[in-house]
Amino acid sequence: MRMLKWAFSFSILLLALMGPSFLAAQDSAKQDMKDAGHETKEAAKDTGQATKKVAKKTGRAVKKGTNKAAEKTEQGAQKVKDKTDPN
Repeated sequence: MRMLKWAFSFSILLLALMGPSFLAAQDSAKQDMKDAGHETKEAAKDTGQATKKVAKKTGRAVKKGTNKAAEKTEQGAQKVKDKTDPN
């Protein structure tokens, strides 16, 4: 009987000590999930800003290339016109 009382007291003490740590682990996991969500949000914002920057640069490069191609086409057309004009 004495051993049973001792084992019961020990198990109560063990549960009393483990309870708060179990709750703290749950709170920690909840906070970790919140932190992960915030970090994901910030990463998405950064990705969006990078995409915007690259799109602007690409748009400018395409515009520049298009203008250059149009200029070269115009020069080529002028050469053909000069060759075919009966002066």
